[in-house]
Amino acid sequence: MSAKPAWDDTLLGVVILVFAAVVAWQTSIIPLNAIYAKVGPNVIPWLLAGMLGLLGLVLTVQGLRGGWPHEEAPGDYDWPAIGWLGGGLAINAALIEIAGFILCATVLFVFTARAFKSTTPLRDTAIGLALALVSYVGFDRILGYKIGTGLIERFI
Repeated sequence: MSAKPAWDDTLLGVVILVFAAVVAWQTSIIPLNAIYAKVGPNVIPWLLAGMLGLLGLVLTVQGLRGGWPHEEAPGDYDWPAIGWLGGGLAINAALIEIAGFILCATVLFVFTARAFKSTTPLRDTAIGLALALVSYVGFDRILGYKIGTGLIERFI
């Protein structure tokens, strides 16, 4: 690597540092209403902010020292895969209030599997549905964290 700064790499590090600062700021305003547990709702966000800050610092320093090895040209993107991922996210965001968590998470899983070149949509649907059901029961019913009630959730 050259001794002169790689400004693109440095900029990425600075952007991650700014993101870490935003995460820390948002974590600092999480309400801690009468929490008696030693581990509160802000522990993981603080850990994430610290790790992001460390990553941003390392990337910024590496960028200022000439950058890190990477491809010069990004090459061709897999636009159909990006479309499948984007479509799954858009459907999830648009329909989660109507269809509920389980159906939307299943659709997102199937779309993501298709983006990674899966050719077995029935198997992907079964796996996605099983994971969504377990996630829903774990978060909504066991932990009491409401994650979206819809068509299937009303029967559980």
